[in-house]
Amino acid sequence: MRIAILSDIHSNLPALESVLAAVEEAGVDQLWCLGDLVGYGADPDACTALIRERCEVCLVGNHDLAVLGELDVSSFSDTAKVAAEWTRRQASQETTGFLRGLSPQMTHRGFGLFHASPSDPIWEYVLSIDQAEAGLDASEQRISLIGHSHISLFFTRPAGPRPVYAHGAQAGDGALLDIDDGAWLLNPGSVGQPRDGDARAAWLELDDEEWTARFHRVPYDIGAAAKAIVDAGLPSSLAERLQVGR
Repeated sequence: MRIAILSDIHSNLPALESVLAAVEEAGVDQLWCLGDLVGYGADPDACTALIRERCEVCLVGNHDLAVLGELDVSSFSDTAKVAAEWTRRQASQETTGFLRGLSPQMTHRGFGLFHASPSDPIWEYVLSIDQAEAGLDASEQRISLIGHSHISLFFTRPAGPRPVYAHGAQAGDGALLDIDDGAWLLNPGSVGQPRDGDARAAWLELDDEEWTARFHRVPYDIGAAAKAIVDAGLPSSLAERLQVGR
């Protein structure tokens, strides 16, 4: 089965619509979402509705939990706090009700799904080898899908007797991995707010018959997303960062 993995939509409707169009064109069988449907962007209800309609499974992320009032935002940046408070006021009961029924982690079809990491499903950014080693140790599944960092990347540890060490890298558009062997952490990157220097929306195509993972980037109307943020009265820096993918 071919599966599209999405994460970190962050209420960016133009980006999500472009990714969904690319996913449909690719002819995948299912969509899975790793959380953070809302936050930062200006269209929480529309984005949540699309994910609810299209995705087979969905996790809740830290920004979703912040909007629900279930997470302390003291560690958020000032702009993230403002966006969470704005979204809390704007989001419909249908949106918050859907988010409230989700978990930050699950096992599905033999894969581990975590919003952030197997070690800490809500908060941890897996960006270093040490963090990857801890995550691989914590996961009960050979392949785990993670989000949260907004960076398209992978970490892998070959099968074999220890000590065997993990390695990893960022993954550009079209990067294809053979994941038939070893343990893996795969991060699709962010649909709505990439932070790896590529402003295009990101998603991951997973094939659990061929055991491959291919990373994709999709251009979208960044100007429209930025305008929606400014028109909503959200911080202009949230619009500006979309242009540079940071």
